[in-house]
Amino acid sequence: MRALPALAPLLGRRPGSGAEPDRVILDLSGPYPAQRRLGLGGLLQRSTSLEALAGRLDRIADADWVSAVVVRVRGLTADLATAGAIAGLLARLAERKHVTAYLEQVTMTGLLATAPVPDVVAPESADVSVPGFAGEEVYLGAFLRSHGIGFENLRIGEYKSALTPFSQDHMDDAQREQLGAYLESIEASWVKALASARGVSQEMAGTWLGAGLTSATELLEAGLITRIAYDDEIVTVADASLARTLDLLRPQRAGGGRRTPLRGQPDGVAVVPVVGAIVSGPSTGGPPVPVLGGPRAGSDTVVAALRRAERDEHAKAIVLYVDSGGGSALASDLIHRAVVTCRKPVVAVMGSVAGSGGYYVLAGADHVLTSPFTLTGSIGVVIGKPVLAEFADRHGFNAEPVGREEALALSTARPFTDAQRERFQKLMDEVYGRFVERVATGRGLSTERVDELGRGRIWSGRDAVGLGLADALGDLQDGLAYARRLAGLPADAPARPVHARPTLPGMPALGTDPAAALAALWPFGTEHVLAWTNPVRIR
Repeated sequence: MRALPALAPLLGRRPGSGAEPDRVILDLSGPYPAQRRLGLGGLLQRSTSLEALAGRLDRIADADWVSAVVVRVRGLTADLATAGAIAGLLARLAERKHVTAYLEQVTMTGLLATAPVPDVVAPESADVSVPGFAGEEVYLGAFLRSHGIGFENLRIGEYKSALTPFSQDHMDDAQREQLGAYLESIEASWVKALASARGVSQEMAGTWLGAGLTSATELLEAGLITRIAYDDEIVTVADASLARTLDLLRPQRAGGGRRTPLRGQPDGVAVVPVVGAIVSGPSTGGPPVPVLGGPRAGSDTVVAALRRAERDEHAKAIVLYVDSGGGSALASDLIHRAVVTCRKPVVAVMGSVAGSGGYYVLAGADHVLTSPFTLTGSIGVVIGKPVLAEFADRHGFNAEPVGREEALALSTARPFTDAQRERFQKLMDEVYGRFVERVATGRGLSTERVDELGRGRIWSGRDAVGLGLADALGDLQDGLAYARRLAGLPADAPARPVHARPTLPGMPALGTDPAAALAALWPFGTEHVLAWTNPVRIR
């Protein structure tokens, strides 16, 4: 009987060997989100989480009978920051086991993820794509106008581009400037990582991107891979050994990131995720919604999780993991407040993006880590709405206003009036000033300096460290290690995800202080001030 891939990696032997399996075959595929979601969303989530991968690699490293590991990269769709985190996990595994990486499709992401692996193999027929990085945005302004739909876009400052794809028909100079700088930075980080791994200069590694490499033979000649072979020349898939399969499935030792309840456990680190668009109310993982799609990190849920971790006597430090382009300015401020008032050390770790509200929530943490590939910054504010006046006129819709004009400021039936525009500008100035002050206080910078770094501009994680917006480069595992040291915990202290406890509909929550009323996120309610960035897909 073959080992179940859903539960454990495949087992293998050296080619031509009939002995007991002594090798593990691990397939890297999918996006690898940081953690598995709870509830129905988690049950339906088919991809392995980065957290689960870390635990699996720890178990493989602990297995005395494992002599080598073959990592087959197949359909890896992770973002660059996640690929960098996978590289860190494989580097730690390579310190204890012989690791070989097998890439049938050689991509920028796959090479980054396997950079620390000493033996990188590709078949003769490998599909090679090592072109560097680029991004593109689709601008809908002209399309919307051709259908009678305008778009109001108020923003602070000139780099704040979250809504420009809806209001403009082309990329403006500020957006082109900041995206170009971001791409240059992440490309330099990729070159540095691969140059260090392959033992060549960064100048030499930089030439790989413009060389037009198309075959495994050229990859070998350039030094990007170590040999050409098919997977059957590396390892032979074996029938399952029940004892060895169970060895890989055994409960992990304390400290390895297993999922266990917070209470009644040894002292450790609590992990609180902020993943998806930041909104007021509860977190959700439901279907996509207009403009802001995918999972949503609700301020109610995140704040409750932070406070629960703060109350728990066994959680000695907190890691706040942020993978979010922001969203509601109000919700971001509520989460920020819970972070800065926490009486326990808080270490923030950025995922692929921690921009705008995603940066707001972590600016007050005791220590901030980021991947060099993270998109962060975007300290700015936007207010916007579609204007359907011409569309409605074409199709016979007639919205008749009654009452105060100011109360219909967010109506899509007409543009902002001069008075409304002036009021929203004042509101944005107030929110932006508060955002800048929060960052200045949390990062130990002057408000003038934060304003220089702000104005909506995005930065790479590498640049953010140099500018003082983050403290150091690192991934979630590095953040956990730092939190343990900060709390005086041993290196193997457990790390446990913590979420707010579920409540029954209609039942009141208990507390010692009055809770602030929360508004809904625009465009689904009255809250319309956004600290949101619209990350460009990088290829």
